[in-house]
Amino acid sequence: MAVKGVIEVEVELCKGCGVCIDNCPTETIALSKSVNGRGYNFAYPENPESCTGCTNCAIVCPDTVITVYRAKV
Repeated sequence: MAVKGVIEVEVELCKGCGVCIDNCPTETIALSKSVNGRGYNFAYPENPESCTGCTNCAIVCPDTVITVYRAKV
């Protein structure tokens, strides 16, 4: 049974440090070209179909702005 992951980023709280991007084994996350209300390029799921729900991004996020959901498919 495979596991599908979905990530949600609290865009307004993300400071775009990129730690989540460096720790994503499936290259799901990228930095947006647009900015949030604080002027930061925020992380977002660029390739959501490749997310496995490993939670690496949420674990390493220094501001805990990423939530990961997993579902069996």
